[in-house]
Amino acid sequence: MDSIDLVFAGAAEQARMLAGGAITAPALTELYLERIARLDPELRAYRIVLVDAARRAAAEAQERLDAGERAPLLGVPIAIKDDTDVAGQLTTFGSNAAGPAPTRDAEVITRLREAGAVILGKTAVPEMMLWPFTESVAFGATHNPWDVARTPGGSSGGSAAAVAAGLAPFALGSDGAGSIRIPATWCGLYGLKPQRGRVPTAPHEGGWNGLTVNGPITRTVEDAALFLDVTTTKSELPAPEGGFVRAASHPPGRLRIALSTNIPPIGAAYRDAEQRAAVHQAGALLRDLGHQVVLREIDYPRTSIYAQVLPRMLRGLSDDVRALPHPERLDSRTRGLARVGRLISDDRMARIRAGEAELAARVNGIFDDVDVVITPGCATGPSRVGAYRRLGGLATLALVGARVPYQSVLNATGQPAAVLPWGLDRQGLPLSIQLVGRPFDEATLLSLSAEIEADRPWAQRRPSIS
Repeated sequence: MDSIDLVFAGAAEQARMLAGGAITAPALTELYLERIARLDPELRAYRIVLVDAARRAAAEAQERLDAGERAPLLGVPIAIKDDTDVAGQLTTFGSNAAGPAPTRDAEVITRLREAGAVILGKTAVPEMMLWPFTESVAFGATHNPWDVARTPGGSSGGSAAAVAAGLAPFALGSDGAGSIRIPATWCGLYGLKPQRGRVPTAPHEGGWNGLTVNGPITRTVEDAALFLDVTTTKSELPAPEGGFVRAASHPPGRLRIALSTNIPPIGAAYRDAEQRAAVHQAGALLRDLGHQVVLREIDYPRTSIYAQVLPRMLRGLSDDVRALPHPERLDSRTRGLARVGRLISDDRMARIRAGEAELAARVNGIFDDVDVVITPGCATGPSRVGAYRRLGGLATLALVGARVPYQSVLNATGQPAAVLPWGLDRQGLPLSIQLVGRPFDEATLLSLSAEIEADRPWAQRRPSIS
C-alpha cells in the first residue's frame, strides 16, 4: 500500500495494520504531519498542530505494540475539534475570548487516549460554533478540499476538511444543529450524530440546552462504529449486543424505509433538485436491495425551529459567552446574538425544554410504520468563503438556515442521524443523504449505512486537495 492509499485507508484498517506490524505508529504519524505541513497552509483545517506531543504519543504507542499490547485505536492518529478540552491546550471555541488552557482532558479525550489514539491537533471552528461555515475573525477561513473557494461547512468544518484531505484518518466533531452532518455532507464523508447522551460531553455538558452531542466524522462506516465503541457512555442507554462495530458488520434485514423531502418550517429554503433526487435514487437502490420503500413525510410541527431549536441555541450561546474571560473580544455578530439569547429567561427555557417530548412524539410518529427515514443531507451545496462576512447575526442565520434545514430538529428530539456520501453535484461538489433513526437506534443506521457503502463505496473518492 502506497502512502496515499495508507492515509485514506481509514482508522479501522490502520488499526489492523498497526496491530499486524505492517506499519509503525511513528511512521504513520509522520506521514500525516508531513501532509499537514504541506497542504494545511492552504486549507487551514487545523487551528493548532501538536507536533511534539503527537510524536511522543506515537512512540509510546509503538512501544506498547512491540510489547504485544493491543487496544482498539493503538497508534491511530485523530484530529480533535477545538471545542473539546485537551489538557494543556487552549480550547478557543474559534475566538480570542477564551482561556486559560484546561488542565484536564475532556472525558471523550480520556476515552480516545485509553483506546490508544494519537492526537494530531485541534481543528478550526467558527466563533462559538455558531455557523455552518468555518470562518472567524480570530483564525480566518477554512477551505473545502473539493473547492477551496467554498466552505467545508461547520461548525466541525476543520475536522471534516482534515479528514477529506487526508490530514487525519478520522476526527472528533460536535453537533448542536447539524455541525457534524453539514460538513460531512459538503466534504464527502460519513458523519454520525449519535443519540443524546451516547458519547460524553463533560466538562461541557448540556451544551445549547441539550442540543449538542459529540460524534465522529469518518471515511467509512466501520470507523464511525469503532469510534462509538471506544467512547460510548457506559450507562442505561440501550446499546447493541456485541458493540457497534459488530452491528455495522451485520446485514440490517428487510427494513421499512420512508423517503421524506419536505422541508421543516423555516421560512425561505433552497429546493435544489439534485439534493432531492439523491433521496429517490437511494430509494431505488434500497428497493433493489430488498427493502420496503415508501414515500412518507416527517410531520414537522409548524414552529419546531423557532419554538425549540433557536431559543435553546441562542440562550446556550448567551450562557457560553458569559462564561468567557474576555467576551469583549468576540465578533460583533456573535455578541449581538448573545444579547438576544439573554432575553430568554430561565422560566421560559424550562417551558421550552418541557415541550421537547411533544415535538419528539410528533416527529417520531413516522416510526410507527417505518424503521428508518431518508432525507436530503442539505438543501443545496456549500457557500463561497466570505459570503456572509458583512452581515449581521439574524440575517446570517436566515441565509445559512436556508441551506441546511434538515438537521436541527433532530438535535431537539435527540435521536441519532447520519449522513453518507451520494456522488457529486453538477459543480463537482459532494452530495449526501441523511438517515434518521429511532431513538437509541444507531445500530440500524450503521448496519444500513454499511450495506449502502458496500453497494456504492465512497471511501477512496478523493478531493482535488489531497
